[in-house]
Amino acid sequence: MSGLKKRIITAIFFVLVVFGGLIGGKYSFGVLFALVAALCLWEFHTHILEDENRTTRNIRKILAIIVGLLPVAFTGLGVLLDVKVNDYLLPTLLIVFSSFFLLFIFELFTQTKRPFSNIASVVLGTIYIGVPFSLLALIAFRSGEYSPNLVICLLLLVWANDVFAYFVGSYLGKNKLFPRISPKKTWEGSLGGVIGTMLTALLCFYIFPSENLSLINWAVLGVLVAIFGSLGDLVESMFKRSLGIKDSGNLLPGHGGFLDRFDAFIFIIPFVTTYLWFC
Repeated sequence: MSGLKKRIITAIFFVLVVFGGLIGGKYSFGVLFALVAALCLWEFHTHILEDENRTTRNIRKILAIIVGLLPVAFTGLGVLLDVKVNDYLLPTLLIVFSSFFLLFIFELFTQTKRPFSNIASVVLGTIYIGVPFSLLALIAFRSGEYSPNLVICLLLLVWANDVFAYFVGSYLGKNKLFPRISPKKTWEGSLGGVIGTMLTALLCFYIFPSENLSLINWAVLGVLVAIFGSLGDLVESMFKRSLGIKDSGNLLPGHGGFLDRFDAFIFIIPFVTTYLWFC
């Protein structure tokens, strides 16, 4: 099978699964993004956790994924049980914070040469991956009831930014954007991504009036996605370059890993959630 054909088949299957999980209801939404978060954490910790002993390394990886999923689990349960944010936020923070200290106890009984580096990696994975995915529940239940529309739009905005940037950069790109981290990205491609994202935001404004967001609100969301989505992609490129790897994983044939596909989406969530909270 040719590389292009493999990429197209994987992309179609990927989109169908993601949209199916979103449209299927609040429970399929929760399962979908809990699974995606777990796979992203698995790929992240596969490359970053260290131990000469394979058994200890695998146990540490499983613990890292459990800790990383705690914010997702508690936020999701809080929203599904219709508990006010203020009532479950502090318990969630306390449990996550306490779990970090349990990692010190685990490392105390291992013989790894870099225990504190591993602990820091688990904390980083929780903040970088676990917390953003936990905030998705606040976006999906923004009106008090489950609605996938805004999450769908955010995915479309991220994909529009990526697709337009790729094609414009491929045909018109001349000036390198960040050659030290990503030699192929250009300023022309980034501008194309901004234009594509803004057009998609305009489309979402007309298709989803039920979200009660003004045209200005959608324009701001488009800007946030275009800027921070691109930065998120660069951050993951920095992560891979520092480790000397091309892809975060190989679970998506022709597309790399889940972290490769969700890097920009992960990065925009905190900024989008903050904006929606105050707008």
